[in-house]
This record gives sequence, structure tokens and C-alpha cells, in this order.
Amino acid sequence: MKFSELYGRDLICTQDWKKNELDLVLDLAFKMKRERFSPKYTNLLNYKTFLMFFYNPSVRTRQSFEVAATELGGHAQFLEPKSMRLKTQKTAGETIEDAAQVMSRYGHGLGIRILEDKVGFYGEGDDLLRDYAKWSSIPVISMAHDKYHPCQGLADVMGWTEWLCKGTEPDWNALKGKKLLVTWGHGALARSWCSVQEAMLIGSQYGMDVTVASPEGFDLDPQVLKWTEENCNNKDTHFETTNHPTKGYEGAHVVYSRHWMSPQAYLEGEFLKQKEIEKALKYPDWICDSKKMALTDNAIFTHPMPIDRGHEVTDEVASGSRSCIYDVAENRLHVQKAIMALTMTGL
Repeated sequence: MKFSELYGRDLICTQDWKKNELDLVLDLAFKMKRERFSPKYTNLLNYKTFLMFFYNPSVRTRQSFEVAATELGGHAQFLEPKSMRLKTQKTAGETIEDAAQVMSRYGHGLGIRILEDKVGFYGEGDDLLRDYAKWSSIPVISMAHDKYHPCQGLADVMGWTEWLCKGTEPDWNALKGKKLLVTWGHGALARSWCSVQEAMLIGSQYGMDVTVASPEGFDLDPQVLKWTEENCNNKDTHFETTNHPTKGYEGAHVVYSRHWMSPQAYLEGEFLKQKEIEKALKYPDWICDSKKMALTDNAIFTHPMPIDRGHEVTDEVASGSRSCIYDVAENRLHVQKAIMALTMTGL
């Protein structure tokens, strides 16, 4: 497969792409990381603009996309929908059809970030991205939305593989047969499912055994669970769920401890943030600590950040010698450079 075959492609969820397509992104991301300021990359987006819709604020996402565009010779334009006259369920304004087609005349790519507190029901953000993709003639990239976070998923796989292949060239098949534990963490945040669901999907695509652990009442999207199980079946690997706080750690190679909201987080178009926080704080035993990590097979600790330290994970683990959180955060830059180059230029 050639790089040019990804030109113009939307990236809303990694499950929409084949593994060999994801491999192309990772191959290029690693080369761009190794040769960060090589002249062969620094003008790929010359005179091109990546438009960024931020319904929600960020730390890593805005910085990494703006730096990525700059290092490729282009420009990233920050846009806040609240300052634009866009149609919503409650207000009159410009439709997605019109906005998408006009922006396609200006920019060369469109990123959208819309999370739990900016939607009235689970899946509304995904619907919005796919509606923009329908009417845009430029690639639409998810910068994290209520269902998926593909850039984070790719950064995860890149970081985990680099850790497992330390001292050698990363082999994107190195994750096959390794156990990924995605475990719920208690905390004072009501977080969307996007990052953990992306980790499950892309981890299973890369041949990992996947265990999802959570208290009763914190189940994830049934469709994502089904896809994860199907991916595992296709790779002849194992998928399981558990409501036990420690069993999933046994034999794990990668531990992903993060809080996520319950399926009851929305009621009549309202996000019940405070109720979700109160519900989550009832499970203090669901924290990743050194005692649980001792049950693993010398596992890596991973997290997309920001971390709710003292709730999702202890400082000892998050800042420990087996934590890859900063490597994964750095890789957001490199995979996003690769995504932008492949979808906006085709190289």
C-alpha cells in the first residue's frame, strides 16, 4: 500500500481503517520522530491550513496539532464554535452542510474536538463529526469526541511498542499476544469513553489480549465491546470483561487505568456531571497502585492524560519507572504529523 492512498481520508475512529493503513501512519510517525526537522518533511504543508474546531479546551491536543502544522510548514487555525454563528438544537445559524462546504474552500483539513459536556446524549459528537465528513471535501480528523480518540489510540500503540522494543527498531507486531488491561479508575471527574474505547479497538487490532475491568454499572458501549471481541477473534486472541478490581491485573503487560462515566450520564439532553462524580467516588478500591501492578507481568502503566492522581492511579505508579505517560503524550505530535501529511498531501 502507498502513502498516497490515504490522501483525503477522514479519521474518526481507527476501527474505520485497516491495520495496514494504521501501520503506514505509524511507520511515517516513527520516521518523523527520528528525523524531526528533516527538510523532506518541513514543507509538506507549505501554504496549507488545518482548521481546528474546539468545542472543548485541551492541553496536549491544541499544542500538539499546532506544533505539528508548524513543523510541516503549514498553519493550524484555532476556532471556537461558540464565537461562530452555527446552528444548534436551540439556536438558529449556519448548517453543517453550509459550514463544511465553505471551510473546504479555505482549509486543507478539519479537526474537531467535542466531549461529554458539550453534547446532550452519547453519540451526538460522533454524529456531528460524521455529518461534517459527509459535506466536507477535505479530510475530517477527530481530535477526541464522545465515542473515539483515534490520534490518542495511535500514539498509545506507538508508545507501547517503543517500550517493548527498546533498543531496536519498533515492530508494530510486537504487541501481538501481549495483555492489555483497560481498567476503570475512581475519581472526581466525569470522563467520556473515547480514549479507553479507542485503546480497546486499536489494541485488539494489533493482536493484544484485552481485558476490560469496571464496577457494575460502568459498562462501555456494547458496539465497541462487540468490535473488540471480533478483532480478538480474528487475531486468535482473548477478550474478557470483569467486575473485579484486581483480577484483570494478573499477567498484564500494559495497564490503562482511567475513569469513565456510566451509561446513565445523560438525562433528557442534560449531562449529569455532579451525579456521575458522586457515583464514582463510592469505589475508592478501584485505583491503580503498586500492589496491583505487582500482579502484572512487569507491566507498563499508560494513560492519555490529564491524570487524576490519587484517584485513578497513585503517584508512585504514574511517576514510576514503568510509566510511559510522557512518551505517549509526545507521540501525539508525531502521529498527528503523519496523519496530516498523509491525509492532506498524500506525500
